[in-house]
Amino acid sequence: MKQLIGLAAILALSAATGGALAQPAPPLQVVELFTSQGCSSCPPADLAVAAISARPDIVALSFGVTYWDDLGWKDTFASKQFTDRQWSYAKGLGHGNVGTPQVVINGRTDVVGQSVGEIDAGLRRVRIAAGPQLTLTAAGVSIAGAAPAKAADVWLVRYNPAVQQVPVKRGENTGKTLPIKNVVKELTRLGDWSGGAKSFAVPPAPLGGLAGLKTAILVQAGPGGPILAAAKS
Repeated sequence: MKQLIGLAAILALSAATGGALAQPAPPLQVVELFTSQGCSSCPPADLAVAAISARPDIVALSFGVTYWDDLGWKDTFASKQFTDRQWSYAKGLGHGNVGTPQVVINGRTDVVGQSVGEIDAGLRRVRIAAGPQLTLTAAGVSIAGAAPAKAADVWLVRYNPAVQQVPVKRGENTGKTLPIKNVVKELTRLGDWSGGAKSFAVPPAPLGGLAGLKTAILVQAGPGGPILAAAKS
């Protein structure tokens, strides 16, 4: 009898969903571009990352780095914090140096990233298959799941989803107007997570110049480590 009741419930749910049971959304995949407006090799990577950013299963983020700033053009989006993040990946991925463009995929591998095909090949190698469950609201984020091997960092990222047209007047890209999408404006560590259920408040966006930004949460196995899970608004 219990089996019959269970079958009836499944059939009723199937009918309510048009004959197919609802499936959970696939885990988000995180694509981080490290780029510079002063780098002549970067525009193709900017375009490739912009092209995949509309996919529902992708969190695409563009980080401007600072080490090109003294070579003729100061990147208008660059931050030392973002350069430090790239150096953390260099250590985590076993590289002795940094360079642009670089696309880091799920914190687990990297490619130059000058084409969508190259990024897709990287995604096929290191897709996030499962991880902690994230629930993101305007007020906070909740994390639940099995304990990771070591405490993970929880990052708040705010980024501009619009394409920003940047006219470059000096340096390697002199005279070009560069379309750059999903520019990161804020990167804040909310705390750490060691398994189980835990919630973090999401602080309000700072006043001035941050209207219309999107939010992403990254759960990462330490500086420069693999991304365990992600959520986006």
